[in-house]
Amino acid sequence: MTKATPEKSFTLDWIDSHMADLSAWNQTIWHYAEPALREYKSAAWYVDRLRQEGFEVEVGSGGMPTAFSATWSNKAKAGDPVIGTYAEYDAVPGNCQAASTRKEPRQGPDGPFSRHAAGHTDPHSALGISSLGGVLAAKAAMEKFSIAGTIRYFGEPAEKLRLSKPVHAAKGYYDGIDAFLSFHPTYMLPLVNTVRWDTHCGLGYACIYTFDCIEPENWLSADPDSPIPASHVSARAPGANDALFHMFGMTKQAQSNMLPFTGGWSISEAILSAGQATADNLPAQTAQIQYLWRAPTLEMAETIARVLDNNAEAAAKAAHCRWTRTWVTKSRPGLANHVMAQATYDNLVLAGAPQWGADAIAAAQAMQKELGITPMAKPFLPAIEELIEPQEAERRLRQTLPPWQLNSTSDDYTEYCWSAPTVRFYIGRPMLKGAKGVNYPDWVMNALGGIPSCIDPMIRTASKTIGATIIDLMTKPDLLKAAKDEWRDRTGGGVGGDKWMAPLLPKDFRAPIDFRWPEYVTTARGEGWWIPARDGE
Repeated sequence: MTKATPEKSFTLDWIDSHMADLSAWNQTIWHYAEPALREYKSAAWYVDRLRQEGFEVEVGSGGMPTAFSATWSNKAKAGDPVIGTYAEYDAVPGNCQAASTRKEPRQGPDGPFSRHAAGHTDPHSALGISSLGGVLAAKAAMEKFSIAGTIRYFGEPAEKLRLSKPVHAAKGYYDGIDAFLSFHPTYMLPLVNTVRWDTHCGLGYACIYTFDCIEPENWLSADPDSPIPASHVSARAPGANDALFHMFGMTKQAQSNMLPFTGGWSISEAILSAGQATADNLPAQTAQIQYLWRAPTLEMAETIARVLDNNAEAAAKAAHCRWTRTWVTKSRPGLANHVMAQATYDNLVLAGAPQWGADAIAAAQAMQKELGITPMAKPFLPAIEELIEPQEAERRLRQTLPPWQLNSTSDDYTEYCWSAPTVRFYIGRPMLKGAKGVNYPDWVMNALGGIPSCIDPMIRTASKTIGATIIDLMTKPDLLKAAKDEWRDRTGGGVGGDKWMAPLLPKDFRAPIDFRWPEYVTTARGEGWWIPARDGE
């Protein structure tokens, strides 16, 4: 069990004394609620804050406008520890919810936002502020106790697309870092107030298929005597929308032929562009569909890619289009590190599981009453206030997985695992206790992440765990050496070893920032979501 050394006691106390700031900062990012690759205000806020704290910051790192790479050193020389961690801040479209005990949209500068607007679901707002709190607390302790070392802090946009970390990794941003800390609010049991032990997240792939109808006049049924490419009395080329829906239908039908029904793999789609909405009867010139899939192994991920390519080719031919594929991301599977996991869990024990007070309980009870549920004296799920040892969490997690499966679900923190020893840990977020016959709607979880009394306990515990673990890694050379020795063993010798996996994206990869990603826009009608809501919605 780790002990509260003077350095760590100072770190924990720093967080307690700065909780008002951390809470306010979380409110700022939560209310920005900017979606993937459009987190302009959120990224700018972090850059400004970090520069005020003395960090050197590269803006737009890796060619991603809303990413950053920040560095702070204290008396560092060659061989001193370099510890990395990060912020995420992307929100999710279609989850616009106020920090309220009833269902209602957030208010924008020109009135309520569209119900289609983005909101923080996990919430990444608190993920980033928790890591920032831990970093700033550790920085303060390093200055006070003259601890030599360097902190690298990354702004990682578009986690929901699994995007920025594979790009940063491919371009060498993680080179030279000795250890990484990865935190996430709890999103599934038993991963609550614990760390991952053996079973880390798997691969995540995403790509966009674009269908273009560039020669509609050459459709096989065109009228050769017409003075225009497609007269009103001729059969028209099917066009890009038809290609998209052929692709959509064939992929749905082919899912049973992609992979066996094992391993927890999944695939989802999103339509980015849908033709010409104000044209009356012309073939759609262009249409785009994105696929994102999760798989536990590289072979499974590549098999899905081949099936999708076959479907795109067939769909394009049927609809008289050409097709192109643009990769959005390819993230690697995670890699365990027991030394890092145990050290972090020991600091989680030192910090203590989050506890929810009277104000949070009152908010939860108000939500239950709003939903027609008799308010409970203890409305929160008990697990979010309890610790679970990593080995026990692993045992429960493995109960639903086949023995051969080494990775499950996906998240792009896994990119850190191949550059340095990495820990992944989870802190309980506010989650309501189940009620018989009632399924809580999404707005409840989203709102709880924006109510300070409900989300602040998680921020406090996560910040303390991160800060204390950074101090351990900075001041215990034997600990860091053991973690690095384990990492070299698991990779077969480190970077380039016989068990090491290179980045799946090329070094010259260009992040797909120019697609029609959802975003807030400013028009003559004011600032709003790119898909407006009708009056009264």
